[in-house]
Amino acid sequence: MSPILKNIIAVIAGVLFGSLVNGGIIMVSGSIIPPPDKSDVTTMEGLKASMHLFEPKHFLMPFLAHSLGTFAGAFLAIKIAATHQMKIALGIGFLFLAGGITNVFMLPSPLWFSVLDLTIAYIPMAFLAVKSAT
Repeated sequence: MSPILKNIIAVIAGVLFGSLVNGGIIMVSGSIIPPPDKSDVTTMEGLKASMHLFEPKHFLMPFLAHSLGTFAGAFLAIKIAATHQMKIALGIGFLFLAGGITNVFMLPSPLWFSVLDLTIAYIPMAFLAVKSAT
């Protein structure tokens, strides 16, 4: 298999796997840390309307989802890629960061969470995946 094709597969697999990890953590998060009473987290509108009820503990699982999803996707991509592992891992980190930035604009989360999430959950986790996988 050509290195270019293998690298393309690595990126696709990394993004898909990272997204699955992220989504899986978000899916189980409500059973680990239940949402606040009288909040509807089943729709985007309900989540926006009830965000003011969230305490810091309610932001733990989204942060873990974002950081572990990025780490897992970058790690898998590094293991599959034929060349340019660092670039591919950081590229996945930047793709997930773009999703995080979009999320900040879509959901009115507290400033402290947005800053923490955008500065630690994406690029540093992709870099950590590089250090762990190589």
